[in-house]
Amino acid sequence: MTPPDRARLTIDLDALAHNRAVLAAEAPGAEIAAVVKSDGYGLGVGPVARRLHTEGTRSFFVARIAEGEALRNELAGRDAKIYVLDGLRAGSAGRMAASALTPVISTLDQAYDAMALTAQSGLEIAMQIDTGMNRQGLSLAEARALTNAPEYPGNLRIVLIMSHLGSAADPQATRNAQQLARFGDALALFPGARASLAASAGCFLGADYHHDMIRAGISLFGGGPEERPDPRLKAVATLTAPILDIRDLKPGDRVGYGSSFTADRSMRVAVVAAGYTDGVIRAAMGKGHAWAAGALRPLLAVNMDLLVIDLGEGRAEIGDQVELLGSHALLDDVATAAGTVAHEILVRLSTRAERTYLGASV
Repeated sequence: MTPPDRARLTIDLDALAHNRAVLAAEAPGAEIAAVVKSDGYGLGVGPVARRLHTEGTRSFFVARIAEGEALRNELAGRDAKIYVLDGLRAGSAGRMAASALTPVISTLDQAYDAMALTAQSGLEIAMQIDTGMNRQGLSLAEARALTNAPEYPGNLRIVLIMSHLGSAADPQATRNAQQLARFGDALALFPGARASLAASAGCFLGADYHHDMIRAGISLFGGGPEERPDPRLKAVATLTAPILDIRDLKPGDRVGYGSSFTADRSMRVAVVAAGYTDGVIRAAMGKGHAWAAGALRPLLAVNMDLLVIDLGEGRAEIGDQVELLGSHALLDDVATAAGTVAHEILVRLSTRAERTYLGASV
């Protein structure tokens, strides 16, 4: 049972399955892969990945090789392909082979190293092409140089060509069409290879962006494709914490450290047992809201272990639960108030809050 002074993080795996189904319906015919880096976006890669596997997911993406090894252990005995976005780092080939991981090659040096390993061990790879995000991937010129190299034919087993959209959250951005065209140029260099351009936001840009695989990430966990709440998606993570105290303020009373908030009227506030240790981002105070006493209430202060909300006319008691993230305090709204993105809100959730999973994960 949760102690009265401790936050609780509830992770709804049925909502996760629902969101996956929404993405699948948006891109019929495309494989829905799952991006589960950063410990399943902070929600626990084991339960998340196992439930997604049960729903039909067979391809998973992580960032680090250690994440791939951990995921392979969590999915032991299950048919799953695990891609490592960091690619083929020096000395990593043995670890890749031991855990049956597939590197995502993003430099020419990695590609030539992969050629040698393919000849020795039959290594399979994915190839990332930079179509305009300027973060990871071979340029189109490098990809052409690779395919023209005399040692290239037959020496790379490429199972996937992929790229990443930089402005997919804005459907009107001209960058999307530019990247789509460049991706088409890249695919012409690798005829017959499976293709993946779209992540969560790209999935909602239309059929031209779907190709063979959607790399679903934030929208699996409830984040809207346009970085705002989307009613088609359900909240997967719910963070609640109990009220520790209710206080009456007079005009001129200040709350917390410094002078971040000064009461301009008589008001009732609640002191809640959560803070930035629990993942409530301090930058949201003065702009964010929590759900308490049947309504969204302004977030006045966020400290390490405590936060303060304005109760307004709401009736609340010590011990009542306040929702800091969930179906009322929506993920994208919380992120906007904190000046960040939904991804950061989730991965900042700490392990201090007691975790409870709803729905089967096996």
